[in-house]
Amino acid sequence: MERAVPPTVPLGQMEVFQALQRLHMTIFSQSFSPCGKFLAAGNNYGQIAVFSLSAALSAEAKEESKKPIVTFQAHDGPVYSMVSTDRHLFSAGDGEVKAWLWAEILKKGCKELWCRQPPYRTSLEVPEINALLLVPKENSLILAGGDCQLHTMDLETGTFTRALRGHTDYIHCLALRERNPEVLSGGEDGTVRLWDLRMAKEVQTIEVYKHEECSRPHNGRWIGCLATDSDWMVCGGGPALTLWHLRSSTPTTIFPMWAPQKHVTFYQDLILSAGQGPCVNQWQLSGELKAQVPGSSPGLLSLSLNQQPAAPECKVLTAAGNSCRVDVFTNLGYRAFSLSF
Repeated sequence: MERAVPPTVPLGQMEVFQALQRLHMTIFSQSFSPCGKFLAAGNNYGQIAVFSLSAALSAEAKEESKKPIVTFQAHDGPVYSMVSTDRHLFSAGDGEVKAWLWAEILKKGCKELWCRQPPYRTSLEVPEINALLLVPKENSLILAGGDCQLHTMDLETGTFTRALRGHTDYIHCLALRERNPEVLSGGEDGTVRLWDLRMAKEVQTIEVYKHEECSRPHNGRWIGCLATDSDWMVCGGGPALTLWHLRSSTPTTIFPMWAPQKHVTFYQDLILSAGQGPCVNQWQLSGELKAQVPGSSPGLLSLSLNQQPAAPECKVLTAAGNSCRVDVFTNLGYRAFSLSF
């Protein structure tokens, strides 16, 4: 594991040091490979571990099959977000985004292709990049985080083409409405903002915490997760997890979940959410809790669905958060096993 052990730690204490690292590990981000057979996971130490899903899911799988095939140091600080294209893995840390070639990673040649920093207002500013979002129609990547702006990068040239301003505090999450194309962003200021990418401007603001049925002042106003499906959006955080009709800015379903949610996604006719607590929650659109499936981490920060058509045998849901483990669900009903750093 590169740079996992400081040079000051005697060799005899290496195992103790690594055990302590795993004990205090948080996995912030996940991304599946374009072939669907591998999973990258990024942690609070700046490391990215790559797991072979096909090996871990095979009938001959051993305990070693659930360990990384490669682990490398990607950033000096946490790996807050990752996304993949058909060739690249993009990872975001404090003030920077890096590109890696999947083909090289799988050969264990983990050298960055490039590193870019958005144009921040001062050279002293190093805000974390909490969210990455691919916009395929534009061949662009959107970055957002601690400087309260959405930065768009042209993936062909590597240049930053625009910055969208409106949020007054950290941005935590992004979601794409592909048809339009429009982007939703949610932040610490308690708002969800809708941006028209063609006009490069904000076209709608929803102040979630101002709606009495959503507001939970004891949890704060921050929006920590959101997802969209056509004219519908689901978001949560400090306010209750809520399904919204976007055109009318109307909350239609309040999900009866007391714990703040950190990740949410639409899946078929369900909504999946996770946050404080070890469970992946399955919701009917009507607000009924269909199931709570426990995992191995005390809290969850990310869910990822592998739906790559090239690898139907690796179709899984993975969940990660406040531990060194990534839980793997081969169906939505139970945790099959865990991958581990």
